[in-house]
Amino acid sequence: MLRKQAGDWLKARRAAAGLSQVDLAAKLGLKYYTFISQVENGFSRVPTETMQAWATELGLDPSAFAKHLLVYYEPELHRLLFGTKP
Repeated sequence: MLRKQAGDWLKARRAAAGLSQVDLAAKLGLKYYTFISQVENGFSRVPTETMQAWATELGLDPSAFAKHLLVYYEPELHRLLFGTKP
């Protein structure tokens, strides 16, 4: 459920950046746009090693982007690092 919420947030950020799934996949150098769909539907997650690239292409601060996704992907780690409020 948390991954789906992360996907919804990412989809909204992508739409706000004016990018289609195909556009974002191309900017990230992905062979298939379906990975973007998998992430947005909660079946996969943004790989840690590509978070900076995702943030850059979406026009977001990489640190804030990673911190926000941590709420969904690793909520207990986020709590330990930053306290109870996301």
